[in-house]
Amino acid sequence: MPVAFLPEFPLYFPHPSKADRHGLLAIGGSLTAERIILAYQNGIFPWYNLGEPIMWWSLSPRLVLDPKKIHVSKSMHRVLNNKSFSVTADKDFEQVMRNCGSIMRQGQNESWIHEEMIQAYINLHQMGIAHSIEVWKSEELVGGIYGLAIGKMFCGESMFSKISNTSKLAMINLANFLSVKKFDWIDCQQESDHMKRMGASIIPQADFLNYLEQNKRNSLVTENWSGEFNNF
Repeated sequence: MPVAFLPEFPLYFPHPSKADRHGLLAIGGSLTAERIILAYQNGIFPWYNLGEPIMWWSLSPRLVLDPKKIHVSKSMHRVLNNKSFSVTADKDFEQVMRNCGSIMRQGQNESWIHEEMIQAYINLHQMGIAHSIEVWKSEELVGGIYGLAIGKMFCGESMFSKISNTSKLAMINLANFLSVKKFDWIDCQQESDHMKRMGASIIPQADFLNYLEQNKRNSLVTENWSGEFNNF
C-alpha cells in the first residue's frame, strides 16, 4: 500500500492500519501542536532526520507499560535509596530533550531529535502537554525522560543517562507518578528488551487502537507537573 502524502491542510491522518510493514504511515504535513496532538491521539508519531520530509509512523504490534506494574529490580531499589540523586518534573524540559538528542543510538548515524523537533516539543511543553522527568546529582542533570500526556496515556519519547541507571530511575519515578494520577498506560512505541525487563509488554495493534478510542473520552489536561510531582 503506498504511503500517504499529507497536505498542510486539512488536518488529518490515514488510519494507522494503513501503515507499511515498517510502520511508516504518511509523509508531509507540519509539526504544529494541533497536528502532533492529533497524531498521538491516534497512535502516530513523527520520526525523521533533519533535511528529510516529516515522516509519521504507527508501529504494529505496540509496546506498552501499565505504570502500576513497573518492575523494580533489587539493584534498582538500591539506586532509588541513593540519596545523592534527586528527581524533579518539568524543571528543565529543553535540556532533557537536548540530552536525549545528543546520544547516538545503535544503528543510527544521527539523532532524530533535531532542532525542528526540539522547538515543536518545547511548544507542547509550554502548552502543558509535553512533560519531563529529570534526575540530578547535585546541580548536574544526569538522567531523564520526556513525552506527552494524552488523556490517560503517557507517550514516552526518549530518555538518557549520564550515570548508570539514571534513565531507569527517571522511568520508575514517572511510572509511580502516573500510577497516582490514574494513568492507564505508558506507550513505549518500539519493542525494547530494556523496557520489557521493566514490565512492558507487546499488544496487538487492534487492542492498542481500541484503547485509543476509549482514551479520547478523557480530557486533554494542560498542566505543569512540577508542584504536584514534588508532593506525591
